[in-house]
Amino acid sequence: MHSPQDSTVYIVDDDISVREGMAWLLRTRRLLSEPFDSAEAFLAMLEKTTDNGASPVKQAGCILLDVRMPGMSGLALFEQLLANGLAQTWPVIFLTGHADVPTAVDSVKRGAFDFCEKPFSDNALVDRIEQALHLSHERLAARRQAGLLQSQLGELTERERDVMRLVVEGLPNKLIADQLDISVRTVEVHRARVFDKMQVKSAVELANLLRTLS
Repeated sequence: MHSPQDSTVYIVDDDISVREGMAWLLRTRRLLSEPFDSAEAFLAMLEKTTDNGASPVKQAGCILLDVRMPGMSGLALFEQLLANGLAQTWPVIFLTGHADVPTAVDSVKRGAFDFCEKPFSDNALVDRIEQALHLSHERLAARRQAGLLQSQLGELTERERDVMRLVVEGLPNKLIADQLDISVRTVEVHRARVFDKMQVKSAVELANLLRTLS
């Protein structure tokens, strides 16, 4: 179960009443929020807290994004978030007026998490926000797992990688030894080292682990 302190809801809307109302609503559900009065202000925050606004963020979050704003529009900001991968890590929920619903629907098809038409149902919106935050937690966990797996693979020697590939294919030690022109005992040693470095106990577990990278 994730703590509310593990995530942040970013409210990007030029209307101060919307920002303050949403912040109050989120506090009633014990959710942290951070308001921005423009897309430019949000991007400035990203420049300070991430690697040039790119995706490697460490904390879960989601973005409530107004479609129409002075200066850079919510749609233009969304395009940048899609390009740098942040829309995957922090799901985007559009806040939209009736006239912008078709545009918001199209954005959902392109990767936004959802849209909510103003005036919106408070409980329904916060429910979707909580679902978006849960998804953000899952995606960050998956990314951390993939990073750990790549690090483990980087510790394998070339010969250990050869043995691992054949182990995953289901070959017994004798056939692996024949293919690599090494002794069965050497295969056993490499196999044990692969299992130790990859932190698995069986060939099936190893295969399942590697499948997460594909």
